[in-house]
Formats: sequence, C-alpha cells, structure tokens
Amino acid sequence: MNRDAGFQVHSEARGPHWVAWITHQGETSPYRSVLLVGPSKEEAEERARKWGEAEAQIVNSSPSS
Repeated sequence: MNRDAGFQVHSEARGPHWVAWITHQGETSPYRSVLLVGPSKEEAEERARKWGEAEAQIVNSSPSS
C-alpha cells in the first residue's frame, strides 16, 4: 500500500494477474468501485497511481460551490 495524490494504493494477486485500487485515507472500499488490472504488481499499482493523480487534479480544479 502506497500513498499518492491524497489516495492510498492497494494491490493483490488475483489468478494470473494483479489488481490495484485506490482509497481515501481510512476507507477500505475501492474509490468509485474501480479495480485496475495489470500483468504485474508494479504495472497494476502504476495504473492506480496515475488514475488517482488524474482524479485528484479533477477534484482540485473543480470550481468551489
């Protein structure tokens, strides 16, 4: 589990591949129920990190209500 862009990155092996997901700190469910699949732990976690960074930019660039 790694922290990145305000999210925590989690991963686990599932069959012949790895899945990774992001959560907000203190939560256990995947953010927006999204799992990212990769052939290796590193690739799955990298996909999750990139997606988390993109989500953080969207949230941070949204106008405040």
